[in-house]
Amino acid sequence: MAFNAGRHIAPVQRMEKSNLPKPIVPCKPSGGYDLNLNTRRAAAPEGSQSPPSAADLDHFQWQRVSEQQQPQFHISDDCFDNTPCGQADPLPVKPSQPLGRIPRNFEDVPLSDEDVNYSDAVGAPPVRNTDPPESRIRKVLLTLRDTLQTSFNSLGLCRLYPRRPSFEPDNYVPSSLLSTTCPTVAQEPESDSSPSILPPPYPFPNMTIYRLMSWMNSGSNKKSETEVGRLVKEVILAEGFDTKDLEEFSVRKSLRELDNDPSGKEIKFPDDWMQASVTIQIPTKSREDEARPFSVSGFHFRPLVEVIRSAFTDIQASAFHLSPFKRLWKDPLDNHQERIYDELYTSDSWLDAQDEVQMLPREPGCTLERVVAGLMFFSDATHLANFGTAKAWPLYMYFGNLTKYARSAPKSGACHLVGFLPSLPDKVKDVLSNLPRISKSGIAALHTHCRRELFHACWDTLLDKEFLHAYRHGIVLKCADGVFRRIFPRIFTYSADYPKKVLIATIKDMGLCPCPRCLTPKSMFASLGSLKDMKSRFKNIRIYVNTNVIKAREYIYNWGNTVDGTKVDETLGEGSWVPVLNTFAQKLAGLGLDPFRMLVVDFMHECELGTWKALFTHLVRILYALPAGEKLVATLDSRYRQVPTFGRGVIRTFANNASEMKKLAARDFEDILQCAIPVFEGLFPAPHDAAVQSLLYRFAQWHALAKLRIHSESTLGFLDETFKNLSRQLRKFRDFTCTAFDTMELPKEKAARQRRFAQGAGLTNTSSESSGPRVKRFNLSTYKFHAMGDYVRTIKLFGATDSFTTQIGELAHRALKAFYPLTSKLDTPAQLAKHERRRRALRQIAEAASSFSSSNESQADSPAQSASEDHYCIAASRNNPVSLFTILQENDGDPAVENFIPRLKDHILYRLKKLDISHCDRTFTDKERSTVIIPNNTVYSVQTMQVHYTTYDMRRDYDTVNPKTHADVMVLSGESTPSHPYWYARIMGIYHVDTWLQGDVQVKKHLEILHVRWLAPLISHQSGMQRARLPKVAFVEESDYDAFGFLDPGQVIRGTHLIPAFASGRGVSSLRHGKSLARPNGELDDWEFYYVGIFVDRDMFLRYTDLGVGHPVALRRTVRDCFSLQSSAPVDAMDIDEGGGNGEGHEVDDDERVDFDLADDELEEEEEEEIEDEEEESDDDSELQDDDLGEEVWEEDDELSF
Repeated sequence: MAFNAGRHIAPVQRMEKSNLPKPIVPCKPSGGYDLNLNTRRAAAPEGSQSPPSAADLDHFQWQRVSEQQQPQFHISDDCFDNTPCGQADPLPVKPSQPLGRIPRNFEDVPLSDEDVNYSDAVGAPPVRNTDPPESRIRKVLLTLRDTLQTSFNSLGLCRLYPRRPSFEPDNYVPSSLLSTTCPTVAQEPESDSSPSILPPPYPFPNMTIYRLMSWMNSGSNKKSETEVGRLVKEVILAEGFDTKDLEEFSVRKSLRELDNDPSGKEIKFPDDWMQASVTIQIPTKSREDEARPFSVSGFHFRPLVEVIRSAFTDIQASAFHLSPFKRLWKDPLDNHQERIYDELYTSDSWLDAQDEVQMLPREPGCTLERVVAGLMFFSDATHLANFGTAKAWPLYMYFGNLTKYARSAPKSGACHLVGFLPSLPDKVKDVLSNLPRISKSGIAALHTHCRRELFHACWDTLLDKEFLHAYRHGIVLKCADGVFRRIFPRIFTYSADYPKKVLIATIKDMGLCPCPRCLTPKSMFASLGSLKDMKSRFKNIRIYVNTNVIKAREYIYNWGNTVDGTKVDETLGEGSWVPVLNTFAQKLAGLGLDPFRMLVVDFMHECELGTWKALFTHLVRILYALPAGEKLVATLDSRYRQVPTFGRGVIRTFANNASEMKKLAARDFEDILQCAIPVFEGLFPAPHDAAVQSLLYRFAQWHALAKLRIHSESTLGFLDETFKNLSRQLRKFRDFTCTAFDTMELPKEKAARQRRFAQGAGLTNTSSESSGPRVKRFNLSTYKFHAMGDYVRTIKLFGATDSFTTQIGELAHRALKAFYPLTSKLDTPAQLAKHERRRRALRQIAEAASSFSSSNESQADSPAQSASEDHYCIAASRNNPVSLFTILQENDGDPAVENFIPRLKDHILYRLKKLDISHCDRTFTDKERSTVIIPNNTVYSVQTMQVHYTTYDMRRDYDTVNPKTHADVMVLSGESTPSHPYWYARIMGIYHVDTWLQGDVQVKKHLEILHVRWLAPLISHQSGMQRARLPKVAFVEESDYDAFGFLDPGQVIRGTHLIPAFASGRGVSSLRHGKSLARPNGELDDWEFYYVGIFVDRDMFLRYTDLGVGHPVALRRTVRDCFSLQSSAPVDAMDIDEGGGNGEGHEVDDDERVDFDLADDELEEEEEEEIEDEEEESDDDSELQDDDLGEEVWEEDDELSF
């Protein structure tokens, strides 16, 4: 950022060494700043701290050059830096000040009709005969396979359908281009068992009781103020409410009416709940005795085929995508084209499944179109109450045909609860303990075996003959557009945490090959991210050994061998297999299902509650291991509590001690990660502090990329490269930092270990166990770290991670936890199923009412606008008028209001005269200012402003800006050649005013204006993605004319998260000590520096690259040009090195040199491994298996609390 050409700014009134050159400022046509701070110590009021020395102040100067002497910047891919290569003599002083700092105009990308996802509005019925605007489709490319490609829209996106679709829920393709080969009459006989769902008040006698019962069976089980308000609005004040209808009202009677039809018979849905008993065989360890059958009752489930039938008759079926397609993106920056990965129905796995279905032999006499119903399963046990042992193990099913934005909404109705998996009852221990010749360890092994058998026996019931027939031959269903199609169900993903994954995959929990997707031995996990590790993942794909399992079961059930005996293990072979028949492999592997590939990565449990939690825990252990460790941990907790909040729950207040990690959910650990870099800065010794900072940056970068809701081939390449960099940093942290400290258990870890030992100790002595904390080492040899290498392949197969994250299933637990207080606590699964059925029935009745009312509407396909199309929104309230002179009087002597009225009129003149950025050097005279008319010298103050923007994934969102809480914003840099794409400002006031210019036609203009305090990036601070450092900014000094100013709200891009640089402390270097309008909450000083939180959310992160698909092209071009990067090398985004890559002006520190050496060594080793033969590689593997794996990370069954 730079100053205006030909303008002299009075130097800061501080001591200055005479032998130093005069400071200069890079040219800025629009007004900008750069801070050159190598050191900037906090200054404090008299009596608190010593003032800074002259040497400290020498480096804190504004720099200035003319436009003809604009500095040249050395560009490379290491970091961005604002240091000019040359300096110039100061320019002569001008008597008046120009307009000053003016950012470039920002124009967001409004979503046009062609960009809207109509399938998000799941309540809108489909329309097949309404042509969209002509501009939506400009050309169609056809091939022999009748491929259809739409034209590229305003964002550069198009769809490539391998087969011409016959139905398109987004109304993206006009009906004239849809396939018309599907018969609309041919059908299979429909079942007569479907109940007739009528509009309300069915099944109640009147609308009054219907509305009251609907209110009772929806919303929260705890009727709060909000629920009472909903009762008044939706029931009492609703049309048709009559108090006379309640004269003989009975809740129990009305519930019976809900459960039965008017004739008194129970309402039967085809997909209604069923109950079955599951029988497993318990081996007896005797050749003479047969296995003992053990029956487990109470397995409640819904037939999967009937659930599919019901889903395709549901109103949400109008939003189902029946034809998969590839989403292509032609980047408007350079017109290069690449693939987009977002939804399941745009993924490789769905496209392959559609091809496989088309190749199946046709049913006799059937010419129906064949489409796929994508099934996605989630299962995880959950506690139903805060106290007690009540829990349930629900099984949820979602349809991947529905967009993930609707699927992930808990109240969308997209979740289908299809079963409650039973747990092994305690009475099985009586059977096991009575077996002959069985030890205590044998009982535990046999109990685990029975638990595995029970799980797969339940799935054997779910995957019944009808489902297998549908999987092989399909089922004919009438779709939302009235066309009959043959639907083939296909299981794509099964999302679960690691203990459930090993149960599904029939492998040992944390065995020698603990990964459910590959056979990579645990001994190789430590080489995370290396070439050998990545080759092993692809080479050793897990394939079910059915023959070995059957033979092992013969040894157990026929020959009396133990389930964990040597004979059984040798028969099963390598792979950590268990002697349990995998139901998915037995029944569906022959039909194309890979039972191991469907076990997708679990970002929430494996990363936020897994790898990041493990890393954060060990960082706290290291702090405790340092001298004065408890004080350092207290400092860590104090810093986290001082981190400002951001957004609508994006970053929340850290109320408790973060180091104690008490009752933290995944979102809490995510917040800890996103704010960790400034918090941990300076807490470790110098050699290790830089390494920890780099590691935290790489982890946050990988976290942001892995969690993107939409991926391009560039972002996937970026993710892959980031994973490799992170892997090197993790190994370096393990080998360099962790070995330098003797880390022990945290107090909470020691207490938890002692509790576990006390519970299972029995008669043993616990004195040795409670003596002191144990040594704890950082362990990379865990499955959760290993799983980080599978994200790129998984995203290509199944779409972005938010499509199958277990967080969707965790959110579905809310309904069950709301049902539980309504039950009698007896036979909990049955009562939960009953309440789920009631809520489902009421939803179907409400949908029947909406379908009946919408049948007469002419246009029901218009999507609801979820966000304002305006870029910003400021209330026009006049409840708080403020006189300009009152502002000056109340803040007399405050630098924040110096020249307040002249600055304000300059800003108004600039906007009313519609000047562009090239007039930023314009100097208005007092005569021109006098032409600005502000009635009664009054402006109107408001408290908040909403800034609406289009996200990287083409959604509309907004930030709320409040001068008291969330006051920081970002705007485009106004420099002609910026070294950083954005300027930052803190809003001190939000105003709107009526004004006009005297002498012109008196047309009153209504202007919204922001009063801001500017911040500037530091010249000496090297930041960027290659340097692994956040951008660093500081407030402009009060002595500078442009320290305060006014801003057009339309130039605000969005809010930003500025985190204090805690290591630099507080001071008064920028603004004198005391209260000021620029300091909220009565603060007397400021944080000296701030870090820009680029990882605060995914949209913010991509604004520091040029990879945001939904971001404005002008903004992306500014970012790309600013960092001198090409989209083909996304890993180098946001990196400018003042040394130009030749060593000038940049000295590689020890931390980076170790990084480069490690990378070079690994590359040499990997190149040597590539030329080794298979025998040598197998020898290396056997040697690695003998290495010491270190101590296991304790696996906790974390419960996500929402």
